[in-house]
Amino acid sequence: MKILVVIPARAGSKRIPRKNVRLLCGKPLILYSVENAWRLSKEYDTDVVVSTDDDELSRIVEKRGMEVVRRGEELSSDKVTLDPVIFDAMMKMEKKHNIRYDVVITMQATSPTLKPDTLTGAVDYFLSHSYDTLISVVNRPHLSWTERDGVIVKNYDKRLNSQDLPPNYLETGGFLITRRECVMEDTRIGREISVFEIPADESVDIDTEEDWVICESILKRKRILFRTVGHNKIGMGHVYRCLTIAYKLMGYDLMFVLDRESDMGIKKIEESFFPMRVVGSDEEYEEVMKEFAPDIIVNDILDTTEALVLLERKYAKRIVNFEDVGPGARLADAVINALYENNTKKMNNVYEGIRYFCIRDEFLEEEPKKFSDKVTNVMIIFGGADPANLTGRLYDICKVLHEKHKELEFHFITGFAYEHKDEVVTDEACNIFVHHDVKRVSDYMSKADLAVTSQGRTIYELASMGVPAIVMAQNEREAEHVFAGIKNGFINLGLGSGTDAITIIQTMKWLIETPNVRKEMRSLQLAKEFEKGQQRVIQLILDESGGGSNA
Repeated sequence: MKILVVIPARAGSKRIPRKNVRLLCGKPLILYSVENAWRLSKEYDTDVVVSTDDDELSRIVEKRGMEVVRRGEELSSDKVTLDPVIFDAMMKMEKKHNIRYDVVITMQATSPTLKPDTLTGAVDYFLSHSYDTLISVVNRPHLSWTERDGVIVKNYDKRLNSQDLPPNYLETGGFLITRRECVMEDTRIGREISVFEIPADESVDIDTEEDWVICESILKRKRILFRTVGHNKIGMGHVYRCLTIAYKLMGYDLMFVLDRESDMGIKKIEESFFPMRVVGSDEEYEEVMKEFAPDIIVNDILDTTEALVLLERKYAKRIVNFEDVGPGARLADAVINALYENNTKKMNNVYEGIRYFCIRDEFLEEEPKKFSDKVTNVMIIFGGADPANLTGRLYDICKVLHEKHKELEFHFITGFAYEHKDEVVTDEACNIFVHHDVKRVSDYMSKADLAVTSQGRTIYELASMGVPAIVMAQNEREAEHVFAGIKNGFINLGLGSGTDAITIIQTMKWLIETPNVRKEMRSLQLAKEFEKGQQRVIQLILDESGGGSNA
């Protein structure tokens, strides 16, 4: 099977002068299609030729060892269609090489975002079927209208949502694959036609300056892999943080990787519709990295080993770790420990403290509640999983408090990974209301006068909303988070499992009855700035921090 790839590229371009030889992300536009076609020759017996009337373009292509056929003036005007140009190139190549091709592929120079694997997949598809012609398309179903005999008419039968409309295939300049006998001076289309749908980001054809900007953006887009964990023992904070960052990186190629134990995390990523792979070993993880070819890897799995980071370094130029005090941390490009401080001060790649807390958008949008001397709304929140079941302990304690504080409402916020939700239920007789897996926690924080919480990321969210809080750590590692202290507006009772019910009750009663203390705690919380944390984290991940200090 002998294949000819023809890339037509003339000199004249009214909308974008010198379009085909202009540098796009540091490379002449023509070379994107030329290199794609050249890679195809690794799989098939393929000749590649550029049809042009441009001397500069010819030199660029021939310098890379590719063939050029010169087209005459009669084939170089902007009114000439591609059919006679492709026919001319095919005939000249067949005469030059004394051969008759079996398949002719047209690839336009104006489709630089087409990926080699997509082109190879299309050729595989074409050769495994009996079609005469295969055309690259993008599916864009829309309610559309047209004009017939001077009247605007609709192109549809029923008004439906776009996902329910029939396919609407638009041709792209990526490729048109056809059998040799279908190529004539006035057509390249045979009778048996099929289409090959390509991703939207590979379908851009450069016709305008706006298209050029879009292609630049796509070609500069980084591939970012998030390695994270989420299960009952470790909680869901790592997954939620990665999702917060991922939503800020829309427009990049993103991939999530979780281990098989992360059942809760897997479910949450599935609900987000981000691409995801589940692995059971470093060998499987390495296969994912080979396939995805990340530019950046973000590890949000707590402590890393040197072996893991060295493995990742084989495939990614940049590695950024979160909350990592393990031996692998020193090999990362950046370690962001917003919750831990003074653990790794000797390493200059560590960025610690509140400045690097990546708060969710909802807390930047919501307004804190006005301070009230009287407490009427108490919030209890222990994260997405609450592995120590501190929620259960507070459930019983709030029933005791209700006996002397009938005016109090207790609002329990439980995460979707909380395993005891059947035991902790709304009890209106005790003014206890349980809200499971809520979509916007900030809505509930904006109504709270006091909170009881664990010592994870929620303390920053409560501080941003100005909610005085009593803190109990889920485990010894969480107890190392230094932010949850009185200087930042929190009463810290230490490890939750080691705190007795009497202490918790007395502390809650004291804060309920001392508005001046709560007011001071709130002032300390609201003095903190959270707005720029997201921006700093994104800049560190993308290596756009400008070499600033990690202080």
